[in-house]
Amino acid sequence: MPDSGYPWPIETTRLDNGLRVVVSEDRTAPAVAVNLWYDVGSRHEPEGQSGFAHLFEHLMFEGSVNVAKTEHMKLIQGAGGSLNATTNPDRTNYFETVPAEHLELALWLEADRMGGLVPALTQETLDNQRDVVKNERRQRYENVPYGDAWLRLLPLLYPPGHPYHHSTIGSMADLNAADLATFQEFHKRYYAPNNAVLTVVGDAPATEVFALAEKYFGALPARADIPPAPDGRVVAATGVPARETVTADVPAPRVYVAHRTYPFGSAGYDVLTVLAAVLGSGRGSRLYQRLADGERIAQPDLVGAYGVDLAHAPAPLIATATARPGVSADQLEAGLAEVVDELATVPVTAAELDRAKALLSTMWWRQMSTVDGRADTLGRYATQFGDPATAAERLPGWLAVTAEQIAEAATEVLGAGDRATLIYLPEETS
Repeated sequence: MPDSGYPWPIETTRLDNGLRVVVSEDRTAPAVAVNLWYDVGSRHEPEGQSGFAHLFEHLMFEGSVNVAKTEHMKLIQGAGGSLNATTNPDRTNYFETVPAEHLELALWLEADRMGGLVPALTQETLDNQRDVVKNERRQRYENVPYGDAWLRLLPLLYPPGHPYHHSTIGSMADLNAADLATFQEFHKRYYAPNNAVLTVVGDAPATEVFALAEKYFGALPARADIPPAPDGRVVAATGVPARETVTADVPAPRVYVAHRTYPFGSAGYDVLTVLAAVLGSGRGSRLYQRLADGERIAQPDLVGAYGVDLAHAPAPLIATATARPGVSADQLEAGLAEVVDELATVPVTAAELDRAKALLSTMWWRQMSTVDGRADTLGRYATQFGDPATAAERLPGWLAVTAEQIAEAATEVLGAGDRATLIYLPEETS
């Protein structure tokens, strides 16, 4: 398969109300993926409104002017489709994959909840979904061993007031304190056609998609006063490492070592992506070879490294390991830090570089192999970088990374002086 990154056609238009529409026709199978990216995530949330973007991910399935509660899901699944939604610090997206003959249904449903959620939103629905989010927090973060690591790492990496300081799950106090009108205003502020990208990939020509987009979204009014997100691109280096130690109901000590690096989409982050694969992807990685297979201080299936693809601030690189029985947290931390530090001084070999690039190429083409994966990718690049075609730059960017660039990046952003370390210790048992 070619390394061009995106060898399918891309056509775009913009409706008069500002909605950007991206189409990539693919006649391979009679299916279409519909993906709607809204430029609103936790980084946009004003003081006192943390968790709002994520709550609306839930509320958008609870009915709109012409669609009853839970009917959106029933209609899509009844047509043989699948659907979901996700929220992260940068955006919220909603997506369906349906047989091609049901494209119009999917677009009508998305348009109805973009323009018709607020009139249908009731206090009962709001209260119900607040309880759902509280339960989600308990199940995903609070009652799972190490489950709140991301919630703890963010404030270690980003200072108070920074748009990435808090997680998408937000503060339960903020969610409880806000009234119905405050939530309605949040939706009206951000869920506007000129703050969204509609992407359709699959068995539908661009002319048909553009006409249907105009039919269902064209009458929705633009929002003139969408507030910009706070600027998070600069985080002052303190030169003082940040640390937190947590004693919790966990089975073994675990250590996270994290650094702020470069924004996703930048050349620097391409280097860090390859670096992360060298450091912590699979059995051939440095962390596995050293800590799991060599020194045998880390559990083999619980050691690794990864970047978090945040586009509007220095994105995190996180390395983590969980101790084998009898290994202390101090010993594990020292081993983990040593391997990270050596990226600046022990050159990456040609074999390591080839392996990392092969892993990333496989990951990329796996994402590109489905219509829903391509729709999400094009929506991301249109939203975050203004042009869906720039998705084609990602894989070549990774493949061009050199060992020298990895060493330079490690020296620049992985220093111990600006490191965040999170340690979990098991509770003592009698």
